Amino acid sequence: MIEQPEQGALFADPSDPGGDDIVGYRGPTACSAAGITYRQLDYWARTDLVLPTIRTATGSGSQRLYSFKDILVLKVVKRLLDAGVSLQNIRVAVDALRARGVDDLAQVTLLSDGATVYECTSSEEVVDLLQGGQGVFGIAVSGALRELRGTLAHLPGERAGLVGVDESSTTSSAGDELSQRRQRRSATA
Repeated sequence: MIEQPEQGALFADPSDPGGDDIVGYRGPTACSAAGITYRQLDYWARTDLVLPTIRTATGSGSQRLYSFKDILVLKVVKRLLDAGVSLQNIRVAVDALRARGVDDLAQVTLLSDGATVYECTSSEEVVDLLQGGQGVFGIAVSGALRELRGTLAHLPGERAGLVGVDESSTTSSAGDELSQRRQRRSATA
């Protein structure tokens, strides 16, 4: 039997860091997807809590470019902060998350009692932690991952190699805002 070559995807999956064309997201898009303010994003980047892995700011007017994994970590940090975990404990958790790939992150559940963050990779670990009898909250990273994929599908990204090019303009010339305005204007004229 002759094997037929599979047709690859037209564009790389933004959550796949192994693609040749890595999709990055600018600060405002990362903020929108993670549910944080630009001030938080800027502070976390300046204090090395979550750094953009595709492109860092190199001076006034330069744009940071965040990867899918970066935004996933931003989303997890936001949830930990909302639950009352200290920034010091979040830094420890973020260091552990950075070492993992996106697929590995989908297998992680973070549990916290408000003081300590525990990384669980199996249901047995979760049960062992809960048997301690104290109240904890959990963040299933896989849920945040699915939510983020859905959110980023509707937000503009840019190819890491094509500075200043919006992903939506590379996939469809009629998809960008300027083209849509022109089409509306010519339709009403």
